[in-house]
Amino acid sequence: MKWLFALLLALAIFGGAYYFSYNVLFKQQIAVQQEQRGEIANTPPPDVSLPEFQAAAKLRQDGKLLEARDALIAFIGKYPNGQHFEEAKDMLGAVNTDILFSPVPSPEKREYIVKKGDVIARVAQHMHSTPELIMRTNNLSSTMLRIGERLLISNPEFSLFIQTKAKLIVLLNHGNFFKQYHIQEEKLPPKQPARITTRVSEVMAWKDGRRVGFGTRDYQTSTRWIRLANPAYTIYAMPDAFHPGTDQPPPPLGLGVSASDAEELSSLVNGKTPVTITE
Repeated sequence: MKWLFALLLALAIFGGAYYFSYNVLFKQQIAVQQEQRGEIANTPPPDVSLPEFQAAAKLRQDGKLLEARDALIAFIGKYPNGQHFEEAKDMLGAVNTDILFSPVPSPEKREYIVKKGDVIARVAQHMHSTPELIMRTNNLSSTMLRIGERLLISNPEFSLFIQTKAKLIVLLNHGNFFKQYHIQEEKLPPKQPARITTRVSEVMAWKDGRRVGFGTRDYQTSTRWIRLANPAYTIYAMPDAFHPGTDQPPPPLGLGVSASDAEELSSLVNGKTPVTITE
């Protein structure tokens, strides 16, 4: 029986040594080689930013727009390389326009009481705003104003920063991020300067192949373009879910965005809006 005990002891010793060498040495080496060959994916680190992003989204869902805006600004500053950074910027832009285009009081809005002789264009000029922005903020369906009517008016200072490689049109307000719009189509000359400084030349509205003016019956359902002073850059509308067709074929050169984005952006800019274009 001694020989059997010795045999079992030897098997245990050599088996343990083999198990140790395989798992500690060879198995680790094999795993490293597989990972280098791309056969084993790296385990992604835990998303520590997710709870804060979800909390900001919940604030927006609950209609707490000012609180959601503050939470998203803090999130973007805290997690510039986070997994939800771009998603947070898109959500912040949506929250910013929700606040701007609604009669919700906010620190950047002032109350104006309509006086005798006021017309919306004159009020917009006096308050450093735009007629369409005043209409959208106060849910006005007509340019007609009533004496004594109380209007909430904001006077943002917008500028555009176009990044052609990233396919983004970034809207800044007083130099701070406000919203970004995604470029869906680019039709530009092959050679462009690395940096172009220009401005918005005019907002164009098309209906049934003809130009229509602000305040007319057809303006609300028109297709919007934004023409820049640099002729190669016209921001034009492309069909989307809410606008399955457009009233004007695209120009030969320019940047295409969704029709909804073109309509929204056209209500925020004017002939004084500065524009910077980079690669």
